[in-house]
Amino acid sequence: MGEEPADGHADPLALYIHWPFCLSRCPYCDFNAHVRERIDEARFRDALLADLAYEAARLGPRPLASIFFGGGTPSLMSPATVAALIEAAMRAFPPTAMPEITLEANPTSVEAGKLAGFRDAGVNRISMGIQALDDVALAFLGRRHTAAQALTALETARALFPRASFDLIYARPGQTVAAWRGELRRALGFGLDHLSLYQLTIEPGTPFARLAAHGELVLPDEETQAALYEATEAEAVRAGLAPYEVSNYAVPGAESRHNLAYWRYDDYAGIGPGAHGRIPVHGVPTATVRVRAPEAWAEAVERQGHGVREEEPLAPETRAREALLMGLRLAVGVEPAHFRARTGIALDAALEPDALAAAEAEGLVARTDAGGWVATRAGRLRLDALLPVLVR
Repeated sequence: MGEEPADGHADPLALYIHWPFCLSRCPYCDFNAHVRERIDEARFRDALLADLAYEAARLGPRPLASIFFGGGTPSLMSPATVAALIEAAMRAFPPTAMPEITLEANPTSVEAGKLAGFRDAGVNRISMGIQALDDVALAFLGRRHTAAQALTALETARALFPRASFDLIYARPGQTVAAWRGELRRALGFGLDHLSLYQLTIEPGTPFARLAAHGELVLPDEETQAALYEATEAEAVRAGLAPYEVSNYAVPGAESRHNLAYWRYDDYAGIGPGAHGRIPVHGVPTATVRVRAPEAWAEAVERQGHGVREEEPLAPETRAREALLMGLRLAVGVEPAHFRARTGIALDAALEPDALAAAEAEGLVARTDAGGWVATRAGRLRLDALLPVLVR
């Protein structure tokens, strides 16, 4: 029997579906991604459907707001598998309106050739992993496509899908502001409605971490990183995209509804290897984590009907901290009534008063008209340093 949502009524639900497989592993990546010579797609499709059914049974008839196929590389799935998962999700969680259905794809020729099939399967928003429009940079990042393939994929995505996003990575070694502006203008010139920006960082355990440890990989200094970030906003705004989150830009109305569920701390369910969720379990807000390794996750689903590895009830203080760490990334900031409804704690009580006063005095945060808090433009540039001292 399904459980009622924690607040007693059927709020919309965001659904994340993880496909963990990649053709190769990028040297900067620390995601739950795996390379396999052969993938038993039928087995993993059936396991995803069973994992979904388990969550649907205990969540009850929640209206579906969004589906996000992430990875890994979900465009390695067949369109038939994507269609089966969309159909099952919409049957389990009947939407009140057409949900946003996003699939991440890479612009290799094989994957780009399946884009029309994904559209026909029900995907209405594509997210292209472009990362760079420079062949030298693409080779450095371990990408399997060329700049020419990326440009062709952007054109195809624009033609096939009503909504399309693309990813770019900045702060690469030796990158100049002038060259970065050129990349941005070429990509933004296709008229896609959303850009996700990622700063290159050195993650422990990755090949890039080993290179950096030996001095063979040096990232731009903080001043250059800030200049590249500011150039991104200028070029995005020039193309009609507004910054609505620290690293995301969209044509007004084309913001990612799925990712907004994370940033607003709404309920989201995660299925598939290593997927995380924040859902009510027996009326209690709970963090869920699936088994990480693909084969071990599939075995768990086959054995027990789901891939859950651990579930942790979330105390109000934990919910408040998570909600702030996500919500202060948004250009609109954190709204106090929604914050209290989701966490059970007043917004101001969740912030360190001395740090808050200092940040306000420095112009890093400001009060909103609704009585909430927002990081200013200067604050968003320093958000990684600001959040740890600001949030209790």
